[in-house]
Amino acid sequence: MTATEVANRAPLGARTDSFAFWWLIAMAVLVAIMVLIGGVTRLTGSGLSMVEWRPLMGTLPPLTDAEWNRVYQLYVASPEYDEFNYGMDLAGFKTIFFWEYVHRLWGRLLGLVFVVPFAWLILRRRVPNGFGGRLFLLLLLGGSQGVIGWWMVKSGLTADATVSQYRLAVHLGMALLIFALLLWTAFDIRYGRAGLPRGHAAGTLAIVAVTILAGALVAGMDAGLLYNHYPLMGNGLIPVEYGEMGLKDAFENPAAAQFHHRWIAVLAVLAVITLALRGRRQVASRGPATLAILLVGAQFILGIAVLLNGVPLSLGAMHQTGAVLLLATVLWTTHRMAR
Repeated sequence: MTATEVANRAPLGARTDSFAFWWLIAMAVLVAIMVLIGGVTRLTGSGLSMVEWRPLMGTLPPLTDAEWNRVYQLYVASPEYDEFNYGMDLAGFKTIFFWEYVHRLWGRLLGLVFVVPFAWLILRRRVPNGFGGRLFLLLLLGGSQGVIGWWMVKSGLTADATVSQYRLAVHLGMALLIFALLLWTAFDIRYGRAGLPRGHAAGTLAIVAVTILAGALVAGMDAGLLYNHYPLMGNGLIPVEYGEMGLKDAFENPAAAQFHHRWIAVLAVLAVITLALRGRRQVASRGPATLAILLVGAQFILGIAVLLNGVPLSLGAMHQTGAVLLLATVLWTTHRMAR
């Protein structure tokens, strides 16, 4: 009997659950790619190139010279053009427009890939038992992410032409929440429901998430360009600018943001390794736990390389992608340990 014949003879519920699992895994992969595209958009300074928000009508890029000139003139009239890109011609504008356009287009693709299979499952009454509410929540979160993205962009269409690091962190944080919920739901469908992470596992997930969000603050303030050596920051471990802004220091002082990201990352490495060593004692979690150890080490080294090289595009994009992959492996390890 072939594998196809075996699959066709499997109970309908089992086949539906398998479809839902792979659909959600595919969605998680698409979200990870979305985070990568967002990182490239940020690193290339492309995020404010599209000053309009047209959720329904903005799927196609400009197709005529007249339309290209129209969107170019909108950009010329924006604060970022005067502040950072004065004199940029249409050819240069098309380059930065490309990444923001791909970022938004990918968001539409994500919506389509989620809504169509979800609608099919609903119409065929094949939504995995007990997961309808969670899938509907994912739909709402995905829709809200588009609104949050425009809310973030609007913060940069002001006189100082600077995107708010707070809104950037919220935008990335929502992406991570959606990514984590997609994976956890997929694992629940595949392996059986696991309770919410507690204790060491919950703490490790929290510290990994905080590390990534601290990185978003670094990116939002271009803080990675301040101290390009490691482990010292200037003549000591603590930068001389630390504490200059009082209660706002952690969020609005670039030097403090880089300092916090460095040392929270050290805590994340220790937390992931200790959790993974526990996970390796169980057969079910041994594989993902081993992968988590390898990834957290690679991600830490990559972060230092990004810093030492002045945040180049290639390494910066790899570092952001590595953060998402690390989160995925910690989630996988945690879920398998709970079974």
